[in-house]
Amino acid sequence: MATHSHTFVENYKGAGAFGWDRETDEETVKYYLQKFSDDLFLDILIPRLKENELSDVYDMMVRLLKQHLSEGEYHRHFLKDGTHGHDHP
Repeated sequence: MATHSHTFVENYKGAGAFGWDRETDEETVKYYLQKFSDDLFLDILIPRLKENELSDVYDMMVRLLKQHLSEGEYHRHFLKDGTHGHDHP
């Protein structure tokens, strides 16, 4: 069984537009992130990124993780490394 899932993008029937309302914005970002993280797509995009673009993407992800997740959530939900299993957010 896979550790990661991307089922939202497979079933999403929403507008896929940003700027309408918070719910649609959240759904659209989730949809785009799942489309963006497709292995075949990243195999095309990543080699085309300039060094500063690669760094910008990485830095933004790390900043968001540090800002919005506790250490336990980071290990449990992002790394999925089996540590911090009983940590509460």
